[in-house]
Amino acid sequence: MAINPITFNNAIASTNKIQTVGSNSITPSEAQQNFSSFLKNAIEDVNKAQVNSDVMTEKLAKGENVELHDVMIASQKASITLQATLEVRNKVVEAYQEVMRMQV
Repeated sequence: MAINPITFNNAIASTNKIQTVGSNSITPSEAQQNFSSFLKNAIEDVNKAQVNSDVMTEKLAKGENVELHDVMIASQKASITLQATLEVRNKVVEAYQEVMRMQV
């Protein structure tokens, strides 16, 4: 059984490849589109992990041929991706609040 890495982490690692706006190689609107597509893909990956976990749990409950450890791995993977997403969200909200507190 092959265990695939959590795709949300792969998406975070790919942000290092995005060029900065100041280098004039990417416009602000392109940067906004890249960022929004990155967020959309990351949330879709979290949703896929949650759906996979639900499907595996249902199969186990119905008595289908599913190993318990596979169900538990899928469940933990979904839980970890959701927790990581929530932590990133909390940090973004915290950064936004900090910027809003700054005096001009």
